[in-house]
Amino acid sequence: MLALDDDPLSLPTPPARPAVRMPWPLRLRECVLGYLPLLLMALLALATWWLVKSTPNAPEPGSEAAVRHVPDYTMQGFKTQRFTPQGALQVQIEGTQMRHYPDNDTFEVDEVRIRSLGEDGTVMRATARRALSNGKGTQVQLMGNAVVVREALDGQPPLEIRSELLTFFTETKRVVTDQPVQVLQGSNDMRAAGVDYDHRSGLAQLTGPMRARLDPPARRR
Repeated sequence: MLALDDDPLSLPTPPARPAVRMPWPLRLRECVLGYLPLLLMALLALATWWLVKSTPNAPEPGSEAAVRHVPDYTMQGFKTQRFTPQGALQVQIEGTQMRHYPDNDTFEVDEVRIRSLGEDGTVMRATARRALSNGKGTQVQLMGNAVVVREALDGQPPLEIRSELLTFFTETKRVVTDQPVQVLQGSNDMRAAGVDYDHRSGLAQLTGPMRARLDPPARRR
């Protein structure tokens, strides 16, 4: 009989293959391709963050954008007139240029000229280098060589008020200033620190230090 050896059959070990070294461009490409999804997600997150930071905040409910004090339109050779319900001319304002400001509905007029007519026949004229008027023209602030003249009425000589700043109320025929003022009527010349003239009452209240040169009635006769 044939006797078998108890040792297991050993197979020859194959020779080890030499390690293949990839060129560095290929290794770099493999690395980039492996991390490409992660890089894309990071770029997307960065773009979303930048978009959120760059988008202006929505205005709060009820808030309105502040209106700048700039004119929305101008006119050359400006003239405006306002009439009574009966159709009679009440006030006329004109100037070389007008600028309208929408934030407070005011008009700024250069080289302004005003003519205001009262129901009693009163005619008052005003001039200045510049004027600021409300939208209706009932209150006009005269600035720079401002002059308001009430023309002769019922035998009274014209009354002239001069100052660098006068506020003229065209409806009530009132003239007010807290700046140095000169009031002229006939031969009378009065100078004061301010004046409040009300045509309806016929009174001119002078304020502050006052200096006057008056022509007595007896002398005028």
